[in-house]
Amino acid sequence: MSIDYDVIVVGAGPTGATCAKILAERGLCVLVVEKDKLPRYKSCSGMIIAKTSALVKQYFGCEIPDSAKCTPFDNFGMVFVNDEGLEYKFEQRGFNVWRSKFDNFLSDKAKESGAQIIDGVSAISCVDSGDSVEVFFSDKSIGSKRAKYLIDCEGALGALKRSITNCDKDYIITYQAFYEGEINLDPHYFYAYLQREFSQYDAWFNVKDGMLVLGVAVEDINQIKHYNDKFISYMQQNHGLKIDKKVKEEKWIMPRIRRDFKIDYGVGRILFAGEVAGFLNPMGEGISCGMESGYLAACAVADNFESCKDVLAAYRQSCGDLHSYMQRQWHLTALMSSKFQHMKMR
Repeated sequence: MSIDYDVIVVGAGPTGATCAKILAERGLCVLVVEKDKLPRYKSCSGMIIAKTSALVKQYFGCEIPDSAKCTPFDNFGMVFVNDEGLEYKFEQRGFNVWRSKFDNFLSDKAKESGAQIIDGVSAISCVDSGDSVEVFFSDKSIGSKRAKYLIDCEGALGALKRSITNCDKDYIITYQAFYEGEINLDPHYFYAYLQREFSQYDAWFNVKDGMLVLGVAVEDINQIKHYNDKFISYMQQNHGLKIDKKVKEEKWIMPRIRRDFKIDYGVGRILFAGEVAGFLNPMGEGISCGMESGYLAACAVADNFESCKDVLAAYRQSCGDLHSYMQRQWHLTALMSSKFQHMKMR
């Protein structure tokens, strides 16, 4: 049967855009399918750490444009507050972005490199026939498309992956709201609060274009109000938070990372990258590991195109350092908070 593309990439976020750009630059015919209309919006802190900035320069050959940033442009690092209220400040240079603009910048670069992008369409299922993968879409007018490889970069929800592996995922639910108001904290830092009374995972504060962003992460969606109210009260009492107006609120999900740090690299001609594979750093930092795993998946395909067994083996082996980095980040968080003790490296 005829092949429509060398590779179909599902998801046009940082993982998929990186993957598609590298593949297209290597001379492969690439289709990217994104379920949302571009520019897509994702609920996210938008804190770009130094590692991510370096990866953008390495993979995309340029700096993050000012058009993707929000004020304050510069992020000076993270402040963790542990169970007892003690602060741990980690200084590093980064940036503050809106994810819709940042992600669109990356997907535009993938398109400039030759990747074809279709947005507003979901990949709902696929069939690996051994020598190729046939992908079916929510828009019936597109029909099915066949490629030598499929790289799933769809993010935490993993709807396509569930159709492939028939397994459910475990999620953390995030809630954050944007307020007009004032607070006695430095807007150049991202603050993560690990106390159990404020969340079932973490609570956070940062500033975007003058708006105060406060959020909590929970296991039970019905507990959002309980934890959010406690967190707001704490910020009012300890940091002089004054709220004039709520601008908007939003919910999202992220995968729960387990103690075994299990990564699902893929099966046959189907590879997983980013959050859908299980790559996620503490406090939901998934951009850097998403971009890196997307790059490594693309290189594995481009370098070993004629052998799917070699592709999967090369991808798994190349992710060793990335996997270790993720484990070290979780170990560091476990040293600061009893809530994450189970994530200590042994």
